Formats: sequence, structure tokens, C-alpha cells
Amino acid sequence: MEELYLGAENVLRYIVEFSTLLLEFFGICILVYTAVKCFVFWLKKDNSIRLALAQGIALALEFKLGGEVLRTVVVREWAELGILGAIILLRATLTFLIHWEIKNEEKALEPRNDK
Repeated sequence: MEELYLGAENVLRYIVEFSTLLLEFFGICILVYTAVKCFVFWLKKDNSIRLALAQGIALALEFKLGGEVLRTVVVREWAELGILGAIILLRATLTFLIHWEIKNEEKALEPRNDK
């Protein structure tokens, strides 16, 4: 019975590690795509570059945060859990700040109705 438990634990660990890598890869792809797209916006002198860049960074951070949360499933030591907790807290804070920036940038881009 213990052999079955250890086998299931190994399978779960591999699934979590693969899924974590996949989520982080998606985050990296989104970030690179956003950077290239915003560079093109910058060349065209588009005013919405800050908004598009902030939205892309926020989405990429969400994927990276999902990978970190998933990684907590296979943590075995308290020290590693503390490091993961700090990373999750940092990324969540960055996501919150970027969403705040997005909200302010959307307000700045709205046409004004001064009559």
C-alpha cells in the first residue's frame, strides 16, 4: 500500500512541476508578445502604449502567480514555503499596483467632456 502511495505522490509531483513550468512559460510568452507589440506602438507614437504594456504585464504576472501557487502543493520544508509565500506576496502586490496603474491610465485616456 505504501508503494502505491509513493507512486501516486511521484505522479502528482511530476504533474505539478510540469503544470508550473507550463504556466510560467505562458507568462513569459505573454510578456514577450506584449513587449514586442508595445514596441510597435511606440514606433507608431500610439498614446495607449502604457495601458497595453500594463495590461500585458498584469496578465503575465497572473500566470506566474498561478505557477507559484501551484508549486506550494509539493513544498516539503517550512523554509521553502516561506520563500514561496514571499514570492507570492510580492507578485500579488505587483499585480495590485499594476491594476491600479491600469485604472489611472484608462481615466487619463478617456476623452474629456468639458463644456
